[in-house]
Amino acid sequence: MITQGVLVTGRCSACGGTTTCDVGQFFDRGMLRWGTEGRCADCLNAWCEEDDGPVTPENIRQALLQAHGPARLRLSADVPNLVPVLQALRDAQELSLGEARAQATQLAETGLIGTLVEMEILAIHLRRRAVSVTVESAG
Repeated sequence: MITQGVLVTGRCSACGGTTTCDVGQFFDRGMLRWGTEGRCADCLNAWCEEDDGPVTPENIRQALLQAHGPARLRLSADVPNLVPVLQALRDAQELSLGEARAQATQLAETGLIGTLVEMEILAIHLRRRAVSVTVESAG
C-alpha cells in the first residue's frame, strides 16, 4: 500500500470549536482512495469519510501538497513508441486520447507533478507496460 496523510485543524461547524482532521490519500487493492476522519475537541461532532476514484477532492490534494510538497514523475529513458505511455495514462486516469497525449508530452518534457500517491500510481501503470520512470521530489 502507498499512503500519505496530514493532520489539519479547523473550526467546527456545530459549535465553532477546534477540529482536528486526518486527511489522506492511498493506493490499496489497485484503487486510488482518499479519506478524512476528524472530530471536534469541544463537542461531540465527529466524522469519517472514505471514497475512491480517479480524482481526489482538491481540498485533500492541496493539504497533502502543502504538507509534503509535490512529487514529479519522469521518464527514465527515451521512449521510442508512445503507445504504451498513452495506454497506461488512459487506464490509470480515465483520460481521453487528447488528454493522454498532452500528459505524455509533459511526461517526456518536464515530467508530471502531483501528490506522491498520484505519481506512484502512474508509475505502477507505466512500469506494467515496460516504461521506465522515476518518482522524485519536485521541491
